[in-house]
Amino acid sequence: MKGLELCRSYWENIGLPSLEDAFPQVLPRIAVGLVGEGSDCFGYDDPISQDHDWGPGFCLWLSPADHSRFGVDLSAWYAALPQTFMSFSRLRQTDETAGRVGVMEIGSFYSRYLGLNRPPRTIEEWRYLPESGLAVTTNGEIFRDGPGDFTTFRSALLAYYPEDVRRKRLAAVCAAAAQAGQYNYARCLARKDRIAALTALSIFIDRVQSAVFLLNRRYRPYYKWTQRAMATLPGPGGELASLIDTLAEGDIFRKQDAIEEISASLIRELQHQGLSTVSGDYLLPHAQSIQAQIRDDALRSAHLMGF
Repeated sequence: MKGLELCRSYWENIGLPSLEDAFPQVLPRIAVGLVGEGSDCFGYDDPISQDHDWGPGFCLWLSPADHSRFGVDLSAWYAALPQTFMSFSRLRQTDETAGRVGVMEIGSFYSRYLGLNRPPRTIEEWRYLPESGLAVTTNGEIFRDGPGDFTTFRSALLAYYPEDVRRKRLAAVCAAAAQAGQYNYARCLARKDRIAALTALSIFIDRVQSAVFLLNRRYRPYYKWTQRAMATLPGPGGELASLIDTLAEGDIFRKQDAIEEISASLIRELQHQGLSTVSGDYLLPHAQSIQAQIRDDALRSAHLMGF
């Protein structure tokens, strides 16, 4: 059983009836669901995931006023819920992962991952939000949201980056992919610096993955799940994920042809979406073309490889 399914059932069969009995006045005032850092929130959990931070549980989000009024009592109520459900023990948290479930204030939840307790309002605020935090706060599932405040915040994030910010990030990762994969990888091998070559290859993979998520207007998750998530994306996602998989096969230091094939596929998609107006098989001019079309002066004039 997937963790998200287990947690939804725990809420519907245990949490909801108990809350209706203990705090009927609170039920219309809360949002409930499972959103956050766990593999179960992304739907990527498996039997290996069950050794820590996994099991029946859910999040309850309240406004600042309601959290001040009901937070302590609700936390005690949540802690007293049954410790097992469907033969699974309650979600086990470590010191590092404490606070992923239970009673939370809406602004504090978002601020924990984004550094903002409200939706971003400006390009500058959007520009510096951590993408992993954006992925974390828009995954999972909302089981119910009476007031709608939590969902309103979440919807603002799901609307994705402003287009100029998306293009700036895309220009940066394409430029870095060109430098690391198409340029430095071969030069490192020519110098017989295998560690530097391996590092260049890793950077190339990382930046191409980022580009694919940006092309699909999806937030990239934590690196452990990036390749798995990328394979499910439409358009070039699956194709490029398969091509990247080939970089892990055979001699890791004979990958120039695969790097060029991946770069060509990425360039085709950039041109297909009208993001690049130039030709050629080197990614750098395409990155420059993307940045040249940005309307915001500060973003357009920023360093090509900077977000």
